[in-house]
Amino acid sequence: MPKEFKGIILSRLIIFIAIFAVPIIIFLIFIFTEFDLWFTTDLRASVVIVKIIVPLVYAISWLYFMILFANRFSETIEAMGTTVGIIPLRLKIFYGINAIFVLFIFVFPLITPVVSILSFASMVWQLTTYRKESWDEDTKAPFITKFLMVVASILPIFCTIAVIPEYFDLSFFLWNSIWIPLLDHIFIFSYCLCTSLAIGSLFILIVNRGVSEYEELFADPSKTDSMMNVKILEVFLFGFFLFLDYGGFEVIELFYNVGFFLVLFVSIVNYISGKSKMKQFNSHVFGYLLAAVFMGSNLLILNVQLSEFLQAASLSVLAVVFIVVFIYTFITHEETEF
Repeated sequence: MPKEFKGIILSRLIIFIAIFAVPIIIFLIFIFTEFDLWFTTDLRASVVIVKIIVPLVYAISWLYFMILFANRFSETIEAMGTTVGIIPLRLKIFYGINAIFVLFIFVFPLITPVVSILSFASMVWQLTTYRKESWDEDTKAPFITKFLMVVASILPIFCTIAVIPEYFDLSFFLWNSIWIPLLDHIFIFSYCLCTSLAIGSLFILIVNRGVSEYEELFADPSKTDSMMNVKILEVFLFGFFLFLDYGGFEVIELFYNVGFFLVLFVSIVNYISGKSKMKQFNSHVFGYLLAAVFMGSNLLILNVQLSEFLQAASLSVLAVVFIVVFIYTFITHEETEF
Protein backbone atom coordinates (compact mmCIF):
# COMPACT_ATOMS: atom_id res chain seq x y z
CA MET A 1 0.00 0.00 0.00
CA PRO A 2 1.34 3.46 -0.90
CA LYS A 3 2.15 5.64 2.10
CA GLU A 4 -0.36 8.46 2.51
CA PHE A 5 -0.66 11.57 4.64
CA LYS A 6 -4.16 13.01 4.97
CA GLY A 7 -5.20 11.31 1.74
CA ILE A 8 -2.13 12.43 -0.23
CA ILE A 9 0.15 9.73 -1.66
CA LEU A 10 3.60 10.85 -0.52
CA SER A 11 5.57 9.36 -3.41
CA ARG A 12 3.41 11.17 -5.96
CA LEU A 13 3.69 14.39 -3.96
CA ILE A 14 7.49 14.09 -4.11
CA ILE A 15 7.43 13.63 -7.90
CA PHE A 16 4.96 16.50 -8.30
CA ILE A 17 7.28 18.83 -6.36
CA ALA A 18 10.31 17.58 -8.30
CA ILE A 19 8.64 18.31 -11.65
CA PHE A 20 8.60 22.00 -10.72
CA ALA A 21 11.78 22.09 -8.63
CA VAL A 22 14.23 20.50 -11.09
CA PRO A 23 13.71 23.03 -13.96
CA ILE A 24 14.00 25.89 -11.47
CA ILE A 25 17.25 24.44 -10.10
CA ILE A 26 18.63 24.13 -13.64
CA PHE A 27 17.97 27.81 -14.36
CA LEU A 28 19.49 28.84 -11.03
CA ILE A 29 22.65 26.85 -11.77
CA PHE A 30 23.16 28.54 -15.13
CA ILE A 31 22.27 31.97 -13.79
CA PHE A 32 24.76 31.88 -10.92
CA THR A 33 27.50 29.84 -12.62
CA GLU A 34 29.81 31.65 -15.04
CA PHE A 35 30.06 29.68 -18.28
CA ASP A 36 32.23 31.11 -21.07
CA LEU A 37 31.56 30.07 -24.67
CA TRP A 38 34.70 28.59 -26.19
CA PHE A 39 33.83 29.64 -29.76
CA THR A 40 33.01 33.33 -29.19
CA THR A 41 33.69 36.20 -26.83
CA ASP A 42 30.52 38.06 -27.76
CA LEU A 43 28.78 38.94 -24.49
CA ARG A 44 25.28 39.06 -26.01
CA ALA A 45 25.67 35.62 -27.59
CA SER A 46 26.97 34.26 -24.31
CA VAL A 47 23.97 35.58 -22.39
CA VAL A 48 21.45 34.28 -24.92
CA ILE A 49 22.99 30.81 -25.20
CA VAL A 50 24.19 30.20 -21.64
CA LYS A 51 21.51 31.99 -19.65
CA ILE A 52 18.48 31.28 -21.84
CA ILE A 53 18.79 28.58 -24.53
CA VAL A 54 20.87 25.97 -22.66
CA PRO A 55 18.91 26.02 -19.37
CA LEU A 56 15.62 26.14 -21.30
CA VAL A 57 16.55 23.05 -23.34
CA TYR A 58 17.75 21.17 -20.27
CA ALA A 59 14.71 22.22 -18.23
CA ILE A 60 12.29 21.10 -20.95
CA SER A 61 14.16 17.81 -21.22
CA TRP A 62 13.90 17.02 -17.53
CA LEU A 63 10.31 18.22 -17.39
CA TYR A 64 9.36 15.88 -20.24
CA PHE A 65 11.41 13.00 -18.80
CA MET A 66 9.86 13.29 -15.33
CA ILE A 67 6.31 13.65 -16.64
CA LEU A 68 6.80 10.69 -19.01
CA PHE A 69 8.02 8.47 -16.17
CA ALA A 70 6.10 10.12 -13.32
CA ASN A 71 4.19 6.97 -12.42
CA ARG A 72 7.33 4.85 -12.65
CA PHE A 73 9.28 7.26 -10.44
CA SER A 74 6.45 7.22 -7.91
CA GLU A 75 6.24 3.43 -7.84
CA THR A 76 10.03 3.19 -7.65
CA ILE A 77 10.02 5.27 -4.48
CA GLU A 78 7.39 2.96 -3.03
CA ALA A 79 9.28 -0.15 -4.16
CA MET A 80 12.59 0.96 -2.64
CA GLY A 81 11.66 -0.61 0.67
CA THR A 82 11.25 -4.02 -0.96
CA THR A 83 14.42 -3.71 -3.03
CA VAL A 84 16.80 -2.70 -0.24
CA GLY A 85 15.07 -4.69 2.48
CA ILE A 86 12.83 -3.61 5.29
CA ILE A 87 14.82 -0.55 6.37
CA PRO A 88 13.17 1.73 8.95
CA LEU A 89 11.75 4.91 7.47
CA ARG A 90 14.00 7.10 9.61
CA LEU A 91 17.12 5.36 8.24
CA LYS A 92 15.79 5.76 4.70
CA ILE A 93 15.50 9.48 5.36
CA PHE A 94 19.07 9.47 6.66
CA TYR A 95 20.38 7.75 3.52
CA GLY A 96 18.15 9.85 1.28
CA ILE A 97 19.52 13.16 2.59
CA ASN A 98 23.07 12.13 1.72
CA ALA A 99 21.95 10.75 -1.65
CA ILE A 100 20.24 14.02 -2.61
CA PHE A 101 23.41 16.02 -1.96
CA VAL A 102 25.57 13.71 -4.06
CA LEU A 103 22.89 13.38 -6.74
CA PHE A 104 22.59 17.12 -7.37
CA ILE A 105 26.29 17.90 -7.04
CA PHE A 106 27.80 15.07 -9.08
CA VAL A 107 25.28 12.83 -10.87
CA PHE A 108 22.68 15.36 -11.98
CA PRO A 109 25.04 17.67 -13.95
CA LEU A 110 26.75 14.78 -15.74
CA ILE A 111 23.63 12.92 -16.91
CA THR A 112 21.65 16.03 -17.94
CA PRO A 113 23.12 16.21 -21.50
CA VAL A 114 22.26 12.53 -22.08
CA VAL A 115 18.74 12.97 -20.71
CA SER A 116 18.32 16.05 -22.90
CA ILE A 117 19.28 14.26 -26.13
CA LEU A 118 17.09 11.25 -25.35
CA SER A 119 14.14 13.46 -24.34
CA PHE A 120 14.15 15.52 -27.53
CA ALA A 121 14.46 12.40 -29.66
CA SER A 122 11.64 10.79 -27.69
CA MET A 123 9.41 13.83 -28.12
CA VAL A 124 9.75 13.54 -31.90
CA TRP A 125 9.05 9.82 -31.71
CA GLN A 126 5.88 10.45 -29.72
CA LEU A 127 4.67 13.17 -32.09
CA THR A 128 5.31 11.19 -35.28
CA THR A 129 4.06 7.78 -34.15
CA TYR A 130 1.15 8.61 -31.84
CA ARG A 131 -1.37 7.31 -34.41
CA LYS A 132 0.32 3.91 -34.52
CA GLU A 133 -1.87 1.63 -32.40
CA SER A 134 0.36 -1.45 -32.36
CA TRP A 135 3.89 -2.49 -33.24
CA ASP A 136 4.95 -5.90 -34.51
CA GLU A 137 8.46 -7.25 -33.94
CA ASP A 138 9.32 -6.72 -37.61
CA THR A 139 7.83 -3.24 -37.79
CA LYS A 140 10.40 -0.52 -38.40
CA ALA A 141 10.09 3.17 -37.66
CA PRO A 142 9.52 5.33 -40.76
CA PHE A 143 12.58 7.07 -42.19
CA ILE A 144 11.02 10.50 -41.55
CA THR A 145 10.72 9.63 -37.86
CA LYS A 146 14.37 8.62 -37.61
CA PHE A 147 15.42 11.72 -39.55
CA LEU A 148 13.42 14.09 -37.34
CA MET A 149 14.75 12.39 -34.21
CA VAL A 150 18.30 13.12 -35.39
CA VAL A 151 17.36 16.71 -36.25
CA ALA A 152 15.73 17.23 -32.83
CA SER A 153 18.85 15.91 -31.11
CA ILE A 154 20.99 18.60 -32.74
CA LEU A 155 19.76 21.34 -30.38
CA PRO A 156 20.64 19.56 -27.09
CA ILE A 157 23.91 18.36 -28.65
CA PHE A 158 24.74 21.97 -29.60
CA CYS A 159 23.89 23.14 -26.07
CA THR A 160 26.18 20.52 -24.60
CA ILE A 161 29.04 21.27 -27.00
CA ALA A 162 28.66 25.01 -26.34
CA VAL A 163 29.42 24.64 -22.64
CA ILE A 164 31.22 21.27 -22.58
CA PRO A 165 34.74 22.65 -21.91
CA GLU A 166 33.50 24.06 -18.62
CA TYR A 167 30.43 21.92 -18.02
CA PHE A 168 32.40 19.07 -16.51
CA ASP A 169 33.96 21.61 -14.17
CA LEU A 170 30.49 22.28 -12.79
CA SER A 171 30.75 19.35 -10.40
CA PHE A 172 34.08 20.68 -9.14
CA PHE A 173 32.53 24.13 -8.74
CA LEU A 174 29.64 22.66 -6.76
CA TRP A 175 32.12 20.56 -4.77
CA ASN A 176 34.27 23.55 -3.82
CA SER A 177 31.48 26.10 -3.41
CA ILE A 178 28.77 23.97 -1.79
CA TRP A 179 29.93 20.52 -0.71
CA ILE A 180 33.22 21.43 1.02
CA PRO A 181 31.84 24.43 2.97
CA LEU A 182 28.89 22.31 4.14
CA LEU A 183 30.80 19.06 4.59
CA ASP A 184 31.51 19.42 8.31
CA HIS A 185 27.90 20.39 9.01
CA ILE A 186 26.48 17.60 6.84
CA PHE A 187 28.73 15.08 8.53
CA ILE A 188 27.85 16.26 12.06
CA PHE A 189 24.11 16.30 11.32
CA SER A 190 24.26 12.85 9.70
CA TYR A 191 26.39 11.38 12.46
CA CYS A 192 24.19 12.78 15.23
CA LEU A 193 21.09 11.51 13.42
CA CYS A 194 22.51 8.04 12.93
CA THR A 195 23.67 7.84 16.56
CA SER A 196 20.27 8.89 17.89
CA LEU A 197 18.57 6.34 15.62
CA ALA A 198 20.92 3.62 16.85
CA ILE A 199 20.02 4.33 20.47
CA GLY A 200 16.34 4.50 19.52
CA SER A 201 16.64 1.11 17.83
CA LEU A 202 17.83 -0.41 21.09
CA PHE A 203 14.84 0.99 22.98
CA ILE A 204 12.47 -0.25 20.27
CA LEU A 205 14.08 -3.66 20.65
CA ILE A 206 13.38 -3.58 24.38
CA VAL A 207 9.84 -2.18 24.09
CA ASN A 208 8.83 -4.86 21.61
CA ARG A 209 10.60 -7.66 23.49
CA GLY A 210 13.02 -8.61 20.78
CA VAL A 211 11.07 -7.16 17.88
CA SER A 212 13.37 -4.79 16.06
CA GLU A 213 12.46 -1.83 13.88
CA TYR A 214 12.02 -3.96 10.78
CA GLU A 215 9.17 -5.78 12.57
CA GLU A 216 7.33 -2.72 13.88
CA LEU A 217 4.30 -3.65 11.78
CA PHE A 218 4.06 -6.97 13.63
CA ALA A 219 4.47 -5.43 17.07
CA ASP A 220 1.72 -5.35 19.67
CA PRO A 221 -0.65 -2.43 18.83
CA SER A 222 -0.78 -1.63 22.55
CA LYS A 223 2.86 -0.56 22.28
CA THR A 224 1.99 2.39 20.01
CA ASP A 225 2.40 4.97 22.77
CA SER A 226 5.76 3.51 23.78
CA MET A 227 6.95 3.57 20.18
CA MET A 228 5.96 7.24 19.92
CA ASN A 229 7.90 7.98 23.11
CA VAL A 230 10.98 6.34 21.60
CA LYS A 231 10.67 8.52 18.50
CA ILE A 232 10.37 11.61 20.69
CA LEU A 233 13.48 10.43 22.54
CA GLU A 234 15.34 10.14 19.23
CA VAL A 235 14.49 13.74 18.39
CA PHE A 236 15.71 14.87 21.82
CA LEU A 237 18.93 12.86 21.50
CA PHE A 238 19.54 14.28 18.02
CA GLY A 239 19.35 17.83 19.38
CA PHE A 240 21.45 16.90 22.41
CA PHE A 241 24.20 15.37 20.26
CA LEU A 242 24.24 18.43 18.01
CA PHE A 243 24.71 20.58 21.12
CA LEU A 244 27.61 18.42 22.33
CA ASP A 245 29.36 18.35 18.95
CA TYR A 246 29.02 22.03 18.11
CA GLY A 247 29.84 22.88 21.71
CA GLY A 248 33.15 21.06 21.44
CA PHE A 249 32.43 18.59 24.25
CA GLU A 250 34.74 15.57 23.88
CA VAL A 251 32.16 13.24 25.43
CA ILE A 252 30.38 13.22 22.06
CA GLU A 253 33.04 10.80 20.78
CA LEU A 254 31.92 8.31 23.43
CA PHE A 255 28.31 8.53 22.23
CA TYR A 256 29.46 8.09 18.62
CA ASN A 257 31.40 4.93 19.49
CA VAL A 258 28.48 3.56 21.53
CA GLY A 259 26.16 4.25 18.60
CA PHE A 260 28.46 2.31 16.29
CA PHE A 261 28.42 -0.80 18.49
CA LEU A 262 24.65 -0.50 19.01
CA VAL A 263 24.17 -0.61 15.24
CA LEU A 264 26.14 -3.87 15.12
CA PHE A 265 24.24 -5.29 18.10
CA VAL A 266 20.79 -4.46 16.70
CA SER A 267 21.80 -5.95 13.34
CA ILE A 268 22.67 -9.27 14.98
CA VAL A 269 19.47 -9.34 17.07
CA ASN A 270 17.51 -8.34 13.96
CA TYR A 271 18.76 -11.46 12.20
CA ILE A 272 18.44 -13.90 15.13
CA SER A 273 14.99 -12.81 16.30
CA GLY A 274 13.70 -12.72 12.73
CA LYS A 275 14.87 -16.27 12.10
CA SER A 276 13.27 -17.54 15.29
CA LYS A 277 9.92 -15.76 14.84
CA MET A 278 9.33 -16.22 11.10
CA LYS A 279 10.09 -19.44 9.21
CA GLN A 280 10.30 -17.65 5.88
CA PHE A 281 12.15 -14.68 7.31
CA ASN A 282 14.39 -12.94 4.78
CA SER A 283 17.23 -11.24 6.60
CA HIS A 284 17.28 -7.55 5.68
CA VAL A 285 20.18 -6.01 7.61
CA PHE A 286 21.31 -3.91 4.64
CA GLY A 287 20.22 -0.65 6.27
CA TYR A 288 22.02 -1.34 9.52
CA LEU A 289 25.10 -2.55 7.64
CA LEU A 290 25.33 0.76 5.78
CA ALA A 291 24.88 2.64 9.04
CA ALA A 292 27.70 0.61 10.57
CA VAL A 293 29.98 1.35 7.60
CA PHE A 294 29.21 5.06 7.89
CA MET A 295 29.69 5.25 11.65
CA GLY A 296 32.69 2.93 11.64
CA SER A 297 34.47 5.10 9.09
CA ASN A 298 34.83 7.75 11.78
CA LEU A 299 36.99 5.34 13.76
CA LEU A 300 39.45 5.30 10.85
CA ILE A 301 40.08 9.06 11.03
CA LEU A 302 43.59 9.18 12.40
CA ASN A 303 44.50 12.82 11.85
CA VAL A 304 43.08 16.15 10.73
CA GLN A 305 44.60 15.88 7.24
CA LEU A 306 42.62 12.72 6.46
CA SER A 307 39.42 13.62 8.28
CA GLU A 308 37.88 15.72 5.50
CA PHE A 309 38.56 13.05 2.88
CA LEU A 310 37.17 10.22 5.01
CA GLN A 311 34.14 12.24 5.99
CA ALA A 312 33.34 12.92 2.34
CA ALA A 313 34.08 9.30 1.44
CA SER A 314 31.81 7.84 4.12
CA LEU A 315 28.91 10.06 3.11
CA SER A 316 29.53 9.53 -0.60
CA VAL A 317 29.66 5.73 -0.36
CA LEU A 318 26.28 5.63 1.36
CA ALA A 319 24.82 8.04 -1.18
CA VAL A 320 26.19 6.17 -4.21
CA VAL A 321 24.85 2.84 -2.92
CA PHE A 322 21.43 4.38 -2.32
CA ILE A 323 21.41 5.98 -5.81
CA VAL A 324 22.51 2.74 -7.50
CA VAL A 325 19.75 0.81 -5.70
CA PHE A 326 17.21 3.42 -6.77
CA ILE A 327 18.33 3.23 -10.42
CA TYR A 328 18.25 -0.58 -10.31
CA THR A 329 14.73 -0.48 -8.88
CA PHE A 330 13.64 2.05 -11.48
CA ILE A 331 14.91 -0.15 -14.33
CA THR A 332 13.68 -3.51 -13.07
CA HIS A 333 10.39 -2.52 -11.42
CA GLU A 334 7.27 -3.79 -13.18
CA GLU A 335 5.09 -0.72 -13.56
CA THR A 336 1.39 -1.00 -12.72
CA GLU A 337 -0.87 -0.69 -15.73
CA PHE A 338 -4.02 1.44 -15.41
